[in-house]
Amino acid sequence: MARGITQDQVNEAADAILGAGENPTVEKVRTELGTGSPNTITRMLDAWRGQLGERLRQLSALPEVPGTVGQAMIDLWRLAVSHAEEILEGRFATDRATLEAAKAQLALQRESWEARLQAAETSVAQALLARDLAEHACATLDGQLQDSHALRADLVQQRDRLQDRCDQQSEQIGALRSQVEELQVMRESERARQEEHIRVIEDRSHAEVDRARQDLKQWRQRYESSERVHRDAVAALQERHELLGEQVRHLEQEAARQTGQIQGLEKALQEAHTAAAKTKRQPTTSGKRAKSTKASAGSSGPKKRHLHK
Repeated sequence: MARGITQDQVNEAADAILGAGENPTVEKVRTELGTGSPNTITRMLDAWRGQLGERLRQLSALPEVPGTVGQAMIDLWRLAVSHAEEILEGRFATDRATLEAAKAQLALQRESWEARLQAAETSVAQALLARDLAEHACATLDGQLQDSHALRADLVQQRDRLQDRCDQQSEQIGALRSQVEELQVMRESERARQEEHIRVIEDRSHAEVDRARQDLKQWRQRYESSERVHRDAVAALQERHELLGEQVRHLEQEAARQTGQIQGLEKALQEAHTAAAKTKRQPTTSGKRAKSTKASAGSSGPKKRHLHK
């Protein structure tokens, strides 16, 4: 209910409108008062109409008005009131229909606005969820980016270490090749020395064949023993040479696949170093055997001359 609206104010406004020859409607009373809600004014107008008959009876009881005139006025007033009530009833029905239509429209608008509000709230919730997901995705991507940077730095370090190892392996392979070449030179030198030794022995044997005929069988045994020693030495050198050549080829193949087989290459190089160390010790042993054979041959010469004499 609007503040300041009373029944007396509504009655006075309705009387003024009725006195002006107009039908007191809700809009006119509200315009006359300048305030008030339609529902309150409608209720108060109904109360005003209910009091209207009593007021007319009071007017008809006035002593100044003659009875016939008062009766005529009452009949006229009743006719006017009845006509006014019919008009008001029609207008009230129209106003009620208008109000109902407006109320229905407002209800539809309210439902529409509620639906829009709900859709907006849903959109806001979806937007907030999408924002949270996007922030989470950004954080995840940042973490993945940092991990990729760290992985890239680690890979670069591994590449540099592998490159250093490749360089070291290349140097070791070069050193092994130099050792193989030195072993080949030593083998050729040993072969030449053995051949020279054999030639010397053969020359001596031909020079002393007449004097050492009785010791020919013993000499031949010694010679065959020396020949076997020579063949064993040559075979050992050849085997070592082939072994070193095979190790060098293996190391070259391993160097081509060094990225994934560094440990295998280190093991092969260790084996190559071990084999090279054994090979370095082998020529010394062969030389000692050759010196021993030569000494044996030299010591047999004087014995033969002694026997011949």
